Amino acid sequence: MAKQSDYVIETEGLKKSFGEQVAVDGVDLRVPRGSAFGYLGPNGAGKTTLIRMLLGLTQPSGGTMTILDRPMPKERSRALARVGAIVEEPGFHKHLSGRENLWIAAAARELHAHERIGRVLEQVGLADRADDRVGTYSQGMRQRLGIARCLLSDPELLILDEPTNGLDPGGIQEFRALVRGWIAEGRTLVLSSHLLDEVEKICDHVAIVDRGRIVAQGTLAELSAGDDGAITIGCANPHKALSSIRGNDLLREVEEIAGGLRVLLKPDASLEKAAAELNKQLVKAGIAVHRLEPSHVSLEHRFLEITRRFGEDS
Repeated sequence: MAKQSDYVIETEGLKKSFGEQVAVDGVDLRVPRGSAFGYLGPNGAGKTTLIRMLLGLTQPSGGTMTILDRPMPKERSRALARVGAIVEEPGFHKHLSGRENLWIAAAARELHAHERIGRVLEQVGLADRADDRVGTYSQGMRQRLGIARCLLSDPELLILDEPTNGLDPGGIQEFRALVRGWIAEGRTLVLSSHLLDEVEKICDHVAIVDRGRIVAQGTLAELSAGDDGAITIGCANPHKALSSIRGNDLLREVEEIAGGLRVLLKPDASLEKAAAELNKQLVKAGIAVHRLEPSHVSLEHRFLEITRRFGEDS
């Protein structure tokens, strides 16, 4: 028996062009087994095109890809037998109930798929509305039904394109709980999204994509790690604090944040020296400082920093 790869998805130099327009440009993607993986990028970055190639819905212009240790598209049927997916908004027969739609979907799957219908409806919070016509469902309910349909095949890998679209805050929290349950069961989730906050709260691995290329890839901790050249200052009256330290020679940039300031140091500045000097300067100006520490960089900040730099280098 062949050794199982550490990755459920591997691509190398994957490309897709539509005429002269390049939608996916040489993507090398590695999705670790048992992870919640965010494929993060702005609308138009090529996220959905990549998913369609992974699912065999469109042919690549170049490169290779493997799903669950099966080469694609050569072994598409065997590779996708344990994959559940939503690409864009899921479609259903609106004149049928949610349960009837799942019965139709189960008929095209393996024998035990029908036995899972009741369970998956419970999991996505649709048990009470399962016998209502889908035409009466909200967008968020249709999204939940799409996730239920994905779960019918007891998938090892779930690939979801913008899965929180249409969900209210309560539905988004329930979706996060579902993801944690899937990962605990040993499944892998690939979530394509342009919503940085959601990816940060749901995923533990992330690839940042811009204009068809992956510009950064790694664990969430690696991509949003602290910056040796940044300090977060919690203080009273951030506006006055900003004015009092703006001329400091150690600083490259200063910005107000909620409850204080975030400062970026010049490359040759010592973090310890700068922290001590800034604290002294603020206290001398009569500003109470209650927090001063190396800055945690949010995924949003890192995303904007990386994509901005990528744009400048292109």
